[in-house]
Amino acid sequence: MFSVDELKAGFRDIYGREPFLIRAPGRVNLIGEHTDYNDGFIMPAALEYETRAAVAPRADRILRVHSAKIGETREFDLDNPAPQPKHDWTDYVFGVAVALAGAGKALKGADILVASSVPVGSGLSSSAALEVSIGYSLLTVAGLPIDKVELAKLCQKAENEFVGMRCGIMDQFISCNGQHDHALMIDCRSLEKRPVPIDPRARIVVANSMVHHELASGEYNKRRASCEEAVRRLAPVLGSIKALRDVTPAGLEANKALLSDVTYRRARHIVTENERVVEAADALAAGDLARCGALMNQSHASMRDDYEISCEEVDVLVDIAQKLPGVFGSRMTGGGFGGCTVSLVEAGAVDAFMTNVRTAYETATGLKSTIFACSPQQGVGPLAD
Repeated sequence: MFSVDELKAGFRDIYGREPFLIRAPGRVNLIGEHTDYNDGFIMPAALEYETRAAVAPRADRILRVHSAKIGETREFDLDNPAPQPKHDWTDYVFGVAVALAGAGKALKGADILVASSVPVGSGLSSSAALEVSIGYSLLTVAGLPIDKVELAKLCQKAENEFVGMRCGIMDQFISCNGQHDHALMIDCRSLEKRPVPIDPRARIVVANSMVHHELASGEYNKRRASCEEAVRRLAPVLGSIKALRDVTPAGLEANKALLSDVTYRRARHIVTENERVVEAADALAAGDLARCGALMNQSHASMRDDYEISCEEVDVLVDIAQKLPGVFGSRMTGGGFGGCTVSLVEAGAVDAFMTNVRTAYETATGLKSTIFACSPQQGVGPLAD
């Protein structure tokens, strides 16, 4: 993590001026995977890992961004009448500027330095943290009011339309609206959110499988297409359904003959996952950690078998975690095909859990997992000195 002093010094070295500072967190999703683009329910929390941006206004209409991680500076002209994606990291930056301008935001030029501690490819939303930090920075430079729900929508639009990743709203929404010491149970249709406190008897523990399979984005888009196909085929018999959010488990089972086996299993994951999220939020709010953990375990089995977005390494990591003392539940988190797992663990068992998972995973795979316990953080905002 770049410290405040390091961020300011780096900005001065590159741009020769004094900046103001912004932070936007990554996220971990406790339960509710791939339900967001199906108008369903999710329960993520913002992380300590975050993107930090040092920003200063310019007198012209040029947006300059330097990535501390990559070590390069790129420029974008806000007056470009037909901006095109470059198919690299800058699409997440300039795509946000395009989305904001398209929404009628009168942007101004800016110099920006970004530095991130969110591991890329880990399923902890490094892209959303970058997008949200850029969006918040550009609105601040322009002196415009910031509606965090609108900002999340526009950052999602940037990723959908400029980057070409058909993600749902979850990552950008929690990076904008995270709440300290709480997960958020979010209705992705209405965008209503309910803070769910994390019981102090438990900790959230994230373990990185250290693998990221490159098929992730293409397969992600295929999963979304399967969900849309299920809705098209079920709508004639179920009535005015707009998304799998509107399909009950009973309705799906009664009409499974209308779907191919693959489409049916994709839909079954979404339909049952929505029910699990609602029940898990109620269980966590009531302090029923065992029930919440059991639902997390069921969620992983559904992602592995019905949605088929896990992989061998992640399954090994989950299997190790689920068998350890003090663990309420463990599952894959994020888009899939690698990345991280999330576990709900008794507070007193966390240190032993992390040691045992690290050792057993390295023995099984030869890979050294990065593991950390975390406390939910606030969403995007100024970074204090």
